[in-house]
Amino acid sequence: MDEMTVVVSSLALMLGAGWASGINLYAAMLAIGIMGNTGAMVLPEDLVILSHPLVIFAAGIMYVIEFFADKVPGIDTGWDVLHTFIRIPAGAILATAAVGDVSEPVALAAAIIGGGMALTTHATKSGSRVLVNTSPEPFSNIGVSLLEDVAVFFGIWTALNHPWLFIGFLTLFLIFAAWMLPRIWRGIKRVFAFLTRPFRPRQVDALQDGVPDRVD
Repeated sequence: MDEMTVVVSSLALMLGAGWASGINLYAAMLAIGIMGNTGAMVLPEDLVILSHPLVIFAAGIMYVIEFFADKVPGIDTGWDVLHTFIRIPAGAILATAAVGDVSEPVALAAAIIGGGMALTTHATKSGSRVLVNTSPEPFSNIGVSLLEDVAVFFGIWTALNHPWLFIGFLTLFLIFAAWMLPRIWRGIKRVFAFLTRPFRPRQVDALQDGVPDRVD
């Protein structure tokens, strides 16, 4: 394996670990661990711990819990809020481990990029879920969650086996996320404005609606 291939493979794994962590951290750990344990991929030294049977078992349990929690409207949003403080730093840690034994500046850069990737995917996922949850039927939520699960496992596999292809897909995803995030943010604000409307003073509602409220 030439030096260029090694660099691209490490870069794809670093980006893939951060990207997948923001969507489903436990699925990402499970996918990397199983591939390392079965010999499908030689993991960097700092990621070998994920291939330990005990770690795979723990990640599997948490993945099963998230699998069901992530498909119940309302519960999935609470789960995402809680995991804001877990997915992002975990994405930074996994990305740093993916680049292996490197200098401190390179490791720090990997942590920043990995954490940034996790933040981007986490924000895209959690924001879009709030909008999907406004649908009266549960099937759209279940469908989106299943697609996310498949995307994580397929993304990790692609990053390990076809790094150039993964980098291409990731570029398209980032373009899509940049286009979607402002729309997701506006949708979230509308949803929370609707939920808090009964608790706001009438004057505030009138000003936001652009119609002055008559004071008796």
